[in-house]
Amino acid sequence: MTPLHEVIINKKTKINPIWIMRQAGRYLPEFRKIRKINSNFINLCLNENLSSEITLQPLKRFNLDAAIIFSDILMLPYGLNQKVEFEKGFGPKLGKVNIDEMSKLDEIDFVEKIYPVYKAIKKVSMNDIVKDKNIIGFVGAPWTLLVYIINQQSPKKNLKKDFFKNDFLINRILLILEKFLKIHIKNQIDNGANVIQIFDSWAGLLEEKDLPNYIYSPTLNLVNYVKSLNIPVICFPREIKNYKEFCEIVKPDAVSIDYNVDPRKIINDIKIPIQGGLDPKILLTDKEKLKKEATKYLDIFKDHPYIFNLGHGVLPETDPNMFEYLVNTVKDY
Repeated sequence: MTPLHEVIINKKTKINPIWIMRQAGRYLPEFRKIRKINSNFINLCLNENLSSEITLQPLKRFNLDAAIIFSDILMLPYGLNQKVEFEKGFGPKLGKVNIDEMSKLDEIDFVEKIYPVYKAIKKVSMNDIVKDKNIIGFVGAPWTLLVYIINQQSPKKNLKKDFFKNDFLINRILLILEKFLKIHIKNQIDNGANVIQIFDSWAGLLEEKDLPNYIYSPTLNLVNYVKSLNIPVICFPREIKNYKEFCEIVKPDAVSIDYNVDPRKIINDIKIPIQGGLDPKILLTDKEKLKKEATKYLDIFKDHPYIFNLGHGVLPETDPNMFEYLVNTVKDY
């Protein structure tokens, strides 16, 4: 059994698997080289040869326990025929929602549009480097995708003023998302993904009163679906107001915590395996501080099933040598 599965399924505490969010990305010179000549991000995600190569880049350098497919949560709205583009220095920009067109879309058209993502997973799964390691497939949570679809860009700190005004539209989009997220998850698993992570990047935007409708209920549907396929599911409800309640209601197999969470408090609140927590900015300091902070998390969770990760993605300005030092610190613990 792989180290991640040992922790998530068997609740092992004597091992500390490690993978890092955005481990295949801009901090690696070999990635920047590919990106330089492939300026269209969506096209890069849809190039199965390059996206599978990028997925494996960090595993060729570092002793990591999982590969996470190089893709994006916005491949879902792209598959639903919403215009999606990434503007340098701005981030994602989405086109207007055509709800009637979205409602009519069938499964075959959706899968065909983003099929190279699945082919890339298949390619990764056939590489010897992932033997005894996990391949993580992922999706955006319904709430976070709803935010992008209606807001048409990253909300950073605020949503459009009239975001919630059209209940009918919101509920129709959530139903469409549930259907196609399940299709997207199933195709990733069928092609070799053996862990699924659900990223709820904008969970922190909601007040507690809105969590049941927009997060608990739609995410629980997805979690139960992944479990029905006998694949472990990790949820990352970033900056959510109540991690404890989230875990009690949604019941993922493991939960990823952001860097604003107090690890000493969370260990008393949550019984399931925990992942992540370290502030990515610590990797921009020095080795002494990095070792101290990483060891703090390992000490706190030494008797709790724990997967080492960051509390958000690795920053582009991170030195790969610091990344390697972190991996070795965790492996030598």
